[in-house]
Amino acid sequence: MEHKRQRVQFGWVCLKARKKGPDVWVLRYRENLPDNSRRRRSVVLGNVDEFPTESQARKAAMSWLFSMNVEPASATAVSLGAVIQRYLAEEIPERLSTASRYRCWLKNHVEPKWRDYPIEQIKPLLVEDWLKKLNLAPKSKSHLKNLMRVLFNAAMRWELIPYQHNPMSLVRVKDASKRQREPRALSIEEFGKLIENVPEPFRTMCIVAMCLGLRVSEILGLRWRDIDWDGLRLAVRQAYVYGQQGDVKTQTSRRWMPLDRSLAEKLHQHKMRFFPLTNSSDWIFANPETGKPYWPGRIQEHWLVPAAHKAGLGRIGWHTFRHSHSTLLHALGVDLKVQQELLRHADIRTTMNIYTQAVPAALREANSKVVRLVLPAQVA
Repeated sequence: MEHKRQRVQFGWVCLKARKKGPDVWVLRYRENLPDNSRRRRSVVLGNVDEFPTESQARKAAMSWLFSMNVEPASATAVSLGAVIQRYLAEEIPERLSTASRYRCWLKNHVEPKWRDYPIEQIKPLLVEDWLKKLNLAPKSKSHLKNLMRVLFNAAMRWELIPYQHNPMSLVRVKDASKRQREPRALSIEEFGKLIENVPEPFRTMCIVAMCLGLRVSEILGLRWRDIDWDGLRLAVRQAYVYGQQGDVKTQTSRRWMPLDRSLAEKLHQHKMRFFPLTNSSDWIFANPETGKPYWPGRIQEHWLVPAAHKAGLGRIGWHTFRHSHSTLLHALGVDLKVQQELLRHADIRTTMNIYTQAVPAALREANSKVVRLVLPAQVA
């Protein structure tokens, strides 16, 4: 159901009801096409929590329409808020985790500060001073700087500002390349103490993470059809992020992984315990109440963090297992190239078609060494 329309210049704003969540403000307008015809278009400006009043929604709509002008009037200054609105509608990355992170940074940091600034008045020193005052880690500040650079590139591509060297490339972030703390890596003994206090099925999730070095989104994205029981290999095909299925982090992350026989047996036990009647399309680590994968943050908060505290390990997270897997490979003297392929880093140059050939023997041997260290440490 749509409420009474409010006309604005070159378009109109209306409030659209939704079955779930707050109502949203929608801008409807007509776009001029090269053949002189016109096409109806619409874009969601935001919900009523973001724009509580019609006047705020109309202001956002006007900024959007200004940003759509290929040749804006010289007296009209396009705000960064207008650029952000168009970027969110047209160019936000498709990958779910990246898009969610960008939206969070824009909503919590960039928009509150720069929404009403004409984009041509946003100078490098102003941005640098703003970043210095934020109570964020240097790496997070560097991400914000990069997002500002992306917005300026979009504004130049849309001809909202003159083509030029991107001014955000001049912004400096102190210690952007330095870690505030070194990533934690668990020894086999520490891992054994940890999972003593982690119940199933989360214990098996931890074992898979430690044995294969998978990201938690990749573990949650596993389905039973991804296991080749006869060939003893596991396909990493998708990820599960923020309650939705998405793609893996990089193209090189999408591949077959060696599955040691003892780890395969562990997964088979998990299947018989929790999903004896499941079919191949179902998730391996599904919440029986919802039928969908668990939320990793809740597992970490309710089980991993308390278990680590009891074991005297300090605070850990899901990525701790990936760092630990990498450390074990290095400690075992595994060839560096084999390490890179097992961890599926973005700079890997694979030498085979991973979906049609068997897992190389060197990868399987290296992975089995890690599994044989890890599994004796876990409690049955």
